[in-house]
Amino acid sequence: MSGYNKGHKERLKNRRKEAGTVRKIVMIVLAAIGIGLIVSLIAGYLYIKSSIEPVDPNDESNVDVDIPLGSSTSEIAAILESEDVIKNAIIFRLYTKFNNETGFQAGNYSFSASMTLDEIIESLQTGKTKDAAVRVTIPEGRNMEQIAEIYSEKLEFTEEEFLNKVNDEDYLNELIEDHPSLLTDDILQEEIRYPLEGYLFAGTYDYDVEDPTIEETVEVMVSRTEEEFMEYSDEIEDSDMSIHEVITMASLVENEAPNEESRREIAGVFYNRLNEDMMLQTDPTVLYALGEHKDRVLYEDLEVESPYNTYQNKGLPVGPISSFNINSLQAVFNPVESDYLYFLANSEGEIFYSETLEEHNELKEEHITNDEGQNYIPEDE
Repeated sequence: MSGYNKGHKERLKNRRKEAGTVRKIVMIVLAAIGIGLIVSLIAGYLYIKSSIEPVDPNDESNVDVDIPLGSSTSEIAAILESEDVIKNAIIFRLYTKFNNETGFQAGNYSFSASMTLDEIIESLQTGKTKDAAVRVTIPEGRNMEQIAEIYSEKLEFTEEEFLNKVNDEDYLNELIEDHPSLLTDDILQEEIRYPLEGYLFAGTYDYDVEDPTIEETVEVMVSRTEEEFMEYSDEIEDSDMSIHEVITMASLVENEAPNEESRREIAGVFYNRLNEDMMLQTDPTVLYALGEHKDRVLYEDLEVESPYNTYQNKGLPVGPISSFNINSLQAVFNPVESDYLYFLANSEGEIFYSETLEEHNELKEEHITNDEGQNYIPEDE
């Protein structure tokens, strides 16, 4: 037994020694991994920090950079890196994505290596291009006829010529072919007044020539819309709505709500009404159906027969009713969740929400006078 005990003790001793060795090795490996991770994090931080700084803070010489129509953020980043305006295209893309920076415009820009990323982004968003021959600004919420009027006042063609071109079926088919990710046959529905309504992105546009053609103005605006929607491809896919429906909803939100927060609230109300199979009953669609601007929508106006009239038809109207701000589009994808089915606004623009028609009528009686506009759902719903 003594020999057995001696052998057993030796084996235990060896096992303890092996276990101690294993523990030491594990500790060394973990320490190495930890040090490596810390070094990697520090190196990564320093690399990113360096990448978002100007290429050369002391170099203010001009660098001419051309951003083609329809360029994506990735393509813009690659161009800026190739021209030594930024240090790293991937970091630029991540920076714009993290900060939700969109709305970059095509054109010929003058940058410098001393510019910060924020300065470059601001230039791309505001369209501060080099030596533009003519600049045209299309405010958000303008419909096709208003856009045509703005262009006719700035450029050589007439309002009628513009409207004829954007209604020309052969031209529209060419645009659909050139922009398949944005334009579909939905815009060619017979009842739609202007097929490109809502598809011409509001913004400031610089042109290198003093008399751009109608085709050039339309192309740059459609390309801008397409670029904006590329940023929301995942949201569109998750929404169970077509692009045409998304643009239509965004145009309604734009015309009903005065600011970003109320747009999210009203988008939520619209979704609630759609889910309840209720008519949207939004006044801007009546005005669009009437084809005129009015300070007040009267009960008799609600009877106008039109596929745009949401007091007569359930669901979304047949198409958009105007251009829209980017935050109206964001509201469509990120509405405020609530149980509200009604809203109304007083003459000062303050909006009141309610869950029932009874509450809605009480709020209307309290906040809306007979002399104010009828921005509410009527009592006989």
